Amino acid sequence: FFFLIMPVVSVKRDLLHEALGEVYDQAAFEDLCFDFGIELDDVTSEKEEIEKELGEGSEKLKDASDEVIYKIDIPANRYDLLCLEGIAKAMRVFLQKDPKPPVFKVLPKKISMTVEKSVESIRPHVVCAILRNVTFTQASYRSFIDLQDKFHQNIGRNRTLVSIGTHDLDNIEPPFFYRALPPSEIKFVPLRGSDNEVDGNQLMVELEKDLQLKRYLHIIKDSPVYPVIYDNRGKVLSLPPIINGKYSKMSKDTKNILIEVTATDLTKAHIVLNNMCAMFSGYCSEPYTIEAMDVITESGEIVHENLPRMEYRSTTASLKYIRSLLDLKLPSNEVVDLLNKMMLPSSVSADGESLEVLVPPTRSDILHECDIAEDVAIAYGYNNLNIVTPNTVTSGGQHPVNMLSDLLRSEMAFAGYTEILSFALCARNENYDFLRRKEDNLCVTISNPKTFEFQIGRTTLLVGLLKTLACNKQLPLPIKLYEIADVILKDSESDVGAVNQRRLAMLFSDVQASFEKLQGVLDLIMLKLGVSDERYYLDGNSCNDEALFPGMRANVMVDEKNIGCIGILHPEVITNFNIGHAVTVCELNIERFV
Repeated sequence: FFFLIMPVVSVKRDLLHEALGEVYDQAAFEDLCFDFGIELDDVTSEKEEIEKELGEGSEKLKDASDEVIYKIDIPANRYDLLCLEGIAKAMRVFLQKDPKPPVFKVLPKKISMTVEKSVESIRPHVVCAILRNVTFTQASYRSFIDLQDKFHQNIGRNRTLVSIGTHDLDNIEPPFFYRALPPSEIKFVPLRGSDNEVDGNQLMVELEKDLQLKRYLHIIKDSPVYPVIYDNRGKVLSLPPIINGKYSKMSKDTKNILIEVTATDLTKAHIVLNNMCAMFSGYCSEPYTIEAMDVITESGEIVHENLPRMEYRSTTASLKYIRSLLDLKLPSNEVVDLLNKMMLPSSVSADGESLEVLVPPTRSDILHECDIAEDVAIAYGYNNLNIVTPNTVTSGGQHPVNMLSDLLRSEMAFAGYTEILSFALCARNENYDFLRRKEDNLCVTISNPKTFEFQIGRTTLLVGLLKTLACNKQLPLPIKLYEIADVILKDSESDVGAVNQRRLAMLFSDVQASFEKLQGVLDLIMLKLGVSDERYYLDGNSCNDEALFPGMRANVMVDEKNIGCIGILHPEVITNFNIGHAVTVCELNIERFV
């Protein structure tokens, strides 16, 4: 599962004020951010960040700056706002300091990139462009590097979908070639990891020591071929998506830049290339000028012509739709003015019923007229929108299974049991081997676990109870614990392939086994649930749970259906969890009672 996290962009306050052409106090800047649809998340400095991470005694504090840094939350789909340049340009247009967004000029192509058939099996796409006569300051060069990192983490999904290489064009010789070769045939001096020439296999070994880069090695490490970009001299520019070569290394003084983007997702590659060119072509001697490149096959056929594609695309939006969605009766010229503030140049159509909207190449988030309506709402001000009562009458209420869980928690507390809350993930051997249970193919497995303790979703609550007991066995006996929580089970009929199942598990631990005491609590629970003796009984003959001791275990039957089990833990299980005294457990599926 992927969770959408708001990217946070760190910008130096003074540089941002300089770019905006105005100095704001913190409160005024927070208001501006809110009006524009972003949020000032934190105000800090390099020195404060080091103190938080490394403590006040860190040696790095000597060279750390006190310059104020703004950390700004950016919507996850606004790739054009991931650097100071993008934020400043958008805000200047929003504040009407600039009349309109920039228009990009793409110069005729002089250089090409040849993509060979061998890359189809590993990383099939490459797009590229050139920026000429660029003048960087130290701050703008840092922003250039940081934006690449942001794209790698965000739209690039940690370089699995997209990775960027930037090279000093004056140090390399066009044309360029993108091919895939066995790692033993790739030899170059990498930007990091080694000062000597290494082949692909040696590089992987060296980069295992690099805390930053080693997390990307798995993307290509086990492939028989690695993607690589060469120049006309046969020298390596980059080994995407891992590292560039020292041969094409950039610096603050670089004037002419080759930007290449390799990808498994072509759409995302174009988005990244367009934004990289848009943000930093402003530093060219002729601002917003980009030199085109072609991507061709080995036979000379055009794959991508005149990259990047920086033209504005035209779309329409219904004025009636925008007004009804926002419950506003704005005149059409006012809607146009609001969209112009959001870098969406617009005009009213001839019939007066819709808008003709020009979408910049950086606004890949504009997919539907509802996205245009959203920008109208932002420019108008969310706080200025009408508060409308929904046409449907609804009443909120607690989910039935949660209501039942809360009632059972009260009964367990009255019975003298202490509730625990354990992790939903556990180790595979704890879930099966420690409980003497065979693998049943019901557990959901984590594909790339960070720790052995979190390998699978638990299929029983007993693991958490027993681990908690093991950590608290020094407490006076008897120890009485319970947990009401979900287990995770595979289910082919579910649209996500798995379901949560709410269960109640309880544990009684004493010097001697006490089956009857836990059975008494079970009887109480059944009584409170309104289950009569005729409907509920224990079936010892059908219970084959290897976690429980034979002859001291039973299935809990309600209306002739098995809803759980109760019994005394097998001595081997007690040893596996390092407990040291007798334990009686019970686990029930309580969703049957909802």
